[in-house]
Amino acid sequence: MAQEPGSVRHNESGLPVEPVYGPEALAGWDPERRLGAPGSYPYTRGIHPTMYAGRPWTMRQYAGFGTARESNARYRRLIAHGTTGLSVAFDLPTQMGHDSDTPIASGEVGKVGVAIDSVEDMRVLFGGIPLDKVSTSMTINAPAALLLLLYQLVGEEEGVPPGHLTGTVQNDILKEYIARGTYIFPPAPSLRLVSDVFQYCRTEIPRWNTISISGYHMAEAGASPAQEIAFTLANGIEYVRTALAAGMDVDGFAPRLSFFFVSRTTLLEEVAKFRAARRIWARVMREEFGARNPKSLMLRFHTQTAGVQLTAQQPEVNLARVTVQALAAVLGGTQSLHTNSFDEAIALPTDKAARLALRTQQVLAHETDVTATVDPFAGSYAVESMTDDVEEAALALMRRVEEMGGAVAAIEHGFQKEEIERNAYRIAQETDAGERIVVGVNRFLLDEEEPYEPLRVDPAIETQQVERLAQLRSRRDARAVTAALDTLRKTAESPDNVLPPMRDALRARATVGEVCDALRGVWGTYVPPAGV
Repeated sequence: MAQEPGSVRHNESGLPVEPVYGPEALAGWDPERRLGAPGSYPYTRGIHPTMYAGRPWTMRQYAGFGTARESNARYRRLIAHGTTGLSVAFDLPTQMGHDSDTPIASGEVGKVGVAIDSVEDMRVLFGGIPLDKVSTSMTINAPAALLLLLYQLVGEEEGVPPGHLTGTVQNDILKEYIARGTYIFPPAPSLRLVSDVFQYCRTEIPRWNTISISGYHMAEAGASPAQEIAFTLANGIEYVRTALAAGMDVDGFAPRLSFFFVSRTTLLEEVAKFRAARRIWARVMREEFGARNPKSLMLRFHTQTAGVQLTAQQPEVNLARVTVQALAAVLGGTQSLHTNSFDEAIALPTDKAARLALRTQQVLAHETDVTATVDPFAGSYAVESMTDDVEEAALALMRRVEEMGGAVAAIEHGFQKEEIERNAYRIAQETDAGERIVVGVNRFLLDEEEPYEPLRVDPAIETQQVERLAQLRSRRDARAVTAALDTLRKTAESPDNVLPPMRDALRARATVGEVCDALRGVWGTYVPPAGV
């Protein structure tokens, strides 16, 4: 937002920003307690001693659309262009645990991500990609365990032992009840699934990051930076408590927890947000949960530039926005980064746009000096003050969540959702009034927008997916599938881990929808309370 002479400016979290910061801003400030050294508690300055001076962040470009074959071709091109990690987008039917041939999936197959119905689709998706050499992140939540198991099965077919697989599954169901809505089961069995993934991966896929606790989607729904980290860390606390209640040792699973945040164009506040989040998490893990392994205290996170800030008007301006957002993430110490394509406010990214997004990261990594030194803002009067302010605001919100009984209880009261919606309304009002300048939308407009040809998904892919499913069902051993699904239902009714029977069902060629339907029959589906 522009600042009028003599006015007090407020940041995205609603906190005042001083026109000038000096030594008085840090009077009585203890650098040892607030900062520490890079790679040391409380990790304000980053989780590694050398950060990018040792090696750059992982350039993990998010992609997926249409059929598995089309997405595989996009992945191969991204790898050829220099991406160092894959990130898979799934279509809505897959995210909701429905097969492509169900009536509810009609019109949505392959539209916002790739359609995956069975292990055969997963095999095509990663065909020719060495799973023991590429780290893969999968943005999937309610059926996260299924997609992880499909990935494991494809790895086994390629001769890659599960212990060699690396990557992340989002598996963050609580934020779905708050901001996104792709939930299937009620909270209690959903949390059980999360805990089962923790336990399964500890022994079966030990290098896998078992959850990516996400603030990104809350930010896309309108959460401020302080709300984003407060509600994300509160969800993280709930997951830790769930795992502890299941009998797990905190240092046995906490090192594999990871986080996922947005990066906006408000560069200084975003840097402060990332630094504050690291500090809060380290203290919570050490002081509340008694974690002793340093890796249990480290908040490791992936960042995506802010899709909600992209505009369909003058889309090339998004290149400038994404560059600033990416710089904020890097200066804030992210472990991996996805840069949005400039045309994503219009449609799925074209190949050229996706390549330019990757090139943006490569320019930051190889043509600037931001990788030369760790946490260059350390000791900055402005950034250290902002870090403290964001931390205090986030902690105040986290205390309110705790007073309600924790993240699940607060979700059931609609607290997080209402707070986020209130902030989103404030942003909309400021934009409509012109107080918040959005270049190309309410200021610096063109008389006529230039034409742009977006990427379009062929609607025929739905027919192709339906045909693939029919062929799969005709070839497989129907009795074996039925028996495997029966075993899964019995396990879901017991306290045993559901992933082994789930894996057996998928190996027998059960589909994603069939496995989810089996669990729906035992656990039911979540219906949000009226008014929430």
